[in-house]
Amino acid sequence: PGPAASPARPRGPLPAAAPRAGRRTPRLAAPRSAPPRSAPPAPARGLGRASLRDAAVPAFRPPPHSRSDWIGPPDRRSNLRPIVFHVPPDESRRERRLRELRQDTQAWNQRFWAQQNVAFQQVSAPRGPGSPRARGQRTTLNAEEMADFYKDFLSKNFRKHMRYNRDWYKRNFAITFLMGQVALERALRWLRWKKKNLGN
Repeated sequence: PGPAASPARPRGPLPAAAPRAGRRTPRLAAPRSAPPRSAPPAPARGLGRASLRDAAVPAFRPPPHSRSDWIGPPDRRSNLRPIVFHVPPDESRRERRLRELRQDTQAWNQRFWAQQNVAFQQVSAPRGPGSPRARGQRTTLNAEEMADFYKDFLSKNFRKHMRYNRDWYKRNFAITFLMGQVALERALRWLRWKKKNLGN
């Protein structure tokens, strides 16, 4: 995960980076329409508890021969692009800790925004006998009304967003620290390998 998002909106899909020689780079799966970077996630409809649990599990699977991380299409519940992390056969204990922390953080993030979309849908499009739609009233809002509605929604969920941002920063600091340890471990491993080859 990159830098923390604003309290109301998660990060949008990241652009694919050009591959560099000798480095494993994430690859994009088959393209699918995604929300723009500046827009909040679109509300998901009709999500139950089982669906919210499934939101944390990427449905996309890369080819078995792949040696890179893959970025899948946007999840229909959270509207976030899941990452399927490559597991190298010679993965060290520290590398496994980093990968598992990134996977756990992704699952946590997917669940949060899937639940947030459900909450937004419940207040933005109420249904039932007493709803405006059932009474034949206007259900669309102009830009000013939508801004007021969204401001009210954020105010009511302020504490939830603050907890999310706090946990998001804590997780990212832990991931960054582990990434530094893994980079140092790989550099020392390469130096030992080079010294061994030069000695032979």
